[in-house]
Amino acid sequence: MRILIAEDDTASRLILEAALAGLGHEVVAATDGEQAWQLFQSEKVEAIISDREMPGLNGIDLCRRIRGSDGGKYIYFIFLTSVSDKVGAAEAIRAGADDYLMKPLNRHELEARLLVASRITKLYGELAAQQVQLERLNRQLFSQARLDGLTQVGNRLKMREDLNILAARVTEQGESLCAVMCDVDHFKLYNDKYGHLQGDEVLKKIASTLVQGCRPNDEVYRFGGEEFLLVMPEQSVETACAVAERHRARIEQLAIPNIASPGTIVTISAGVAAMTTTRPSIKEWLESADGALYRAKQLGRNRVVVAAGV
Repeated sequence: MRILIAEDDTASRLILEAALAGLGHEVVAATDGEQAWQLFQSEKVEAIISDREMPGLNGIDLCRRIRGSDGGKYIYFIFLTSVSDKVGAAEAIRAGADDYLMKPLNRHELEARLLVASRITKLYGELAAQQVQLERLNRQLFSQARLDGLTQVGNRLKMREDLNILAARVTEQGESLCAVMCDVDHFKLYNDKYGHLQGDEVLKKIASTLVQGCRPNDEVYRFGGEEFLLVMPEQSVETACAVAERHRARIEQLAIPNIASPGTIVTISAGVAAMTTTRPSIKEWLESADGALYRAKQLGRNRVVVAAGV
């Protein structure tokens, strides 16, 4: 182990250094509590052996300061105290020390204490690694729970969470927010002709194309079936329409064959609606975008339509 020792008495410090080196440990030595604290902040150590009585920062306060720091790693702390100072030993344990050694130093007792220290620090290290792994897995699960399993864009859960935040910003800060509701044209005919597995591949390709065409702040969600919702913060209706048209054109340019449809390729229709401070309801906003999408379907599909009254 790498061990920091804090001992103001030169002879005692040299004896302790020699004993630790003889047991195969690496030593960082400090002549008082303040120097030990500075070394603790700059050096990576696994254990500390500190005298109790030192000028300036004493051993008790050094232990409290180290226990109060957030180093992300457990440091085993051993106090050195006199045989007669039983009260001091108990106070050191209450301050956060793990163990204590009586002076004069006994090499066998030192070795035994450090074997325990090694086991404890190893156990804490394993627990810390497991905690990091658990937190990483929890983050992954949190993200996966908010992704559509097929298309890997946001699902309805993520959509609801995000829209509640964005709608609040519209109401409180007057930000603009546009929705583009997209639907794959003649998708039932596509599935009937090519099969559902191939239909799934088309949905994945369309989702990927929509994501690639988005700005960093835009979001794509699978609204359901072959419907996708694009949410565009800080966009006017005019710019949202232009972006929606680019998305529509990109899908058309993929030229995915669909001989079951009149156009012989896969296309999308889209409806655009804006949320305003006078109409901040998420439900009404999405219904407005969906109504515009329905109008686009009525007009012949493969087009973008703006919601009435926008």
